[in-house]
Amino acid sequence: MPNIDLHSHSTISDGMLSPSQLLAHAASRGVNILALTDHDDIAGLREARHCALQENIRLINGVEISVTWNNRTLHIIGLDIDPEHPPLIDGLKKIRDGRINRARAIATQLDKYGILGSFEGACAQASASRLIGRTHFARFLVSQGHAKDVRSVFKKFLVKGKPGYVSHVWASLREAIDWIRGSGGQAVIAHPARYKLGNHLLEQLLCEFCELGGAGIEVVSSSHTPEQTRQFAQLASRMNLYASCGSDYHGPGESYFDLGRLPALPPECTPIWTAWDIPDIRESPIQ
Repeated sequence: MPNIDLHSHSTISDGMLSPSQLLAHAASRGVNILALTDHDDIAGLREARHCALQENIRLINGVEISVTWNNRTLHIIGLDIDPEHPPLIDGLKKIRDGRINRARAIATQLDKYGILGSFEGACAQASASRLIGRTHFARFLVSQGHAKDVRSVFKKFLVKGKPGYVSHVWASLREAIDWIRGSGGQAVIAHPARYKLGNHLLEQLLCEFCELGGAGIEVVSSSHTPEQTRQFAQLASRMNLYASCGSDYHGPGESYFDLGRLPALPPECTPIWTAWDIPDIRESPIQ
């Protein structure tokens, strides 16, 4: 049975491995089908596609789009997209341009806390990337001894109520879904448990997401407990949404799940890959 992972990152955004290195690592872990879903950027897909052919992996063109919904930041994954779709390309560029302004604002906040040089430090951590994200700041803070690892950073810095937090307006939910659908892809809500929405807001999000043409929800995620996996499997079934699965792999030591080590989708789920024209996996459950 195929080994499928539909959420991963490379150095094009905030991953630790280049697209080629990511594909090689996926192959070493027995992954057959991988989606590269860099934050707000699709520049790594060409390199990944070339390496995927060498590694005998089916690459799914993907992206993870930053979205503002109800004054909250969400991530919407686009799967099986056309990376040549002009509105998608233009929309992602606007988001990346906005990230630079946010990065400078984060650095200003950290300056006030007495942590100097964070913008330059984050840029150095993002040397292979076309964007600067919070993970790059987190790696800088770890390198300066302000936290023991990247996960610990997000308990002390860069989140609401902590030093270095900056609010930012990203793309709208409608824009992200329209870009993805316009490119021929499917829109998926990434790691929904991370948003801590509560039942009422979660229901509101799912209803709006469906009305706008959203296709699926990430049921299996490194951010989810077994109980949350069951919860989102039930919600996907009730809302007639496809189920997706992804490790959200960023690199060694920064990811809860390695590539190729995802638990199975619950049996009541309809996997999102059944919507794709890939005959050898249309009816195959994930292992």
